[in-house]
Amino acid sequence: MQDNRFLPKGAATVRFDSDAPPKKFHFLLLPKTTMLAFSAAIEPLRIANQLTQKALFEWHALSPDGLPVTCSNGIPIQVDSGLVDLDRNASLFVCAGTEPAQSYDSRVVSWISRQKAHGASVGSICTGAFALAATGVLTGRRFTLHWENAPGFVELFPCLKPSGNFYESDRGLYTCGGGHAATDMMLEIIEAHCGAYLASCVADMCLHKRPGAGMSRQISPVSSMLGCRNQNLIRAVRLMQANLEEPLDMDRIASALAVSRRQLERLFQKYVGQSPWQFYFGLRLERAFSLLNETDLSVREVAMASGFENASYFSRRFKRKFDRSPHSFRKSWSLSSCAP
Repeated sequence: MQDNRFLPKGAATVRFDSDAPPKKFHFLLLPKTTMLAFSAAIEPLRIANQLTQKALFEWHALSPDGLPVTCSNGIPIQVDSGLVDLDRNASLFVCAGTEPAQSYDSRVVSWISRQKAHGASVGSICTGAFALAATGVLTGRRFTLHWENAPGFVELFPCLKPSGNFYESDRGLYTCGGGHAATDMMLEIIEAHCGAYLASCVADMCLHKRPGAGMSRQISPVSSMLGCRNQNLIRAVRLMQANLEEPLDMDRIASALAVSRRQLERLFQKYVGQSPWQFYFGLRLERAFSLLNETDLSVREVAMASGFENASYFSRRFKRKFDRSPHSFRKSWSLSSCAP
């Protein structure tokens, strides 16, 4: 018997002839899942069914224990089941949000691996890529996750490198950075199953403009961040961003740009209002902040991964910028995470 929840009514309609059985999607919601990303993935499926008045797609929410999952915004979501075995050829998306490294355990990893082995396709939304990485399915594949969590991910899985794009599709493996990128990803899936016209109609219903070739990156270009298009400045910042763990000295950066050190300093003062060293130092402290939030690395390991050889010096500079030491920051974060 058809579940009426998959056939909502609406005012708009699109003719679509199909007698194929519904394509089933299962969303494993891990603790602190991002609600925006989850709903952005579900709604295109709902709208496709609504427009055609056909059950083209079904969607089911799961959690590790079958109980409601509290999202990163504190709102709980009811689920359909716990970790049940899925139908062959079903699609599974692992959804996560904040504190992704703590959102899964060995039981979840084993279950995902088993579904993959039994024929289900797997993918991830937002930081669900952490759990997928633990299963090994991302090895040798193109994938992405939210840019905020990329530094912590790379520290935990140094052999894997996310692309930084909105979403990726690689031989049946779909991953996205979260947010509205989940809609872009699902629209591509709808197009693959039902054609470009229906996908375009669904996008219109979502009031969503699909990204073109020039809109694929999650983060604005360096030029937008800096508010200028000076090529030497942009190249300098990119060099800094690519060398946080082992910082370059200013002479080496200037040499790479074929300018003098004094020219480099004038460039940063003019457009950024800081010296190159101050700007670079800020980037490294921001990386440390991210790693303290997203990983279980020790303070010393975080210091090393952010380009600080001396943990005591790192702690003093971190406290000066963020008004608390790395140890007290980590402790307060852990306590708030455990609060009911």
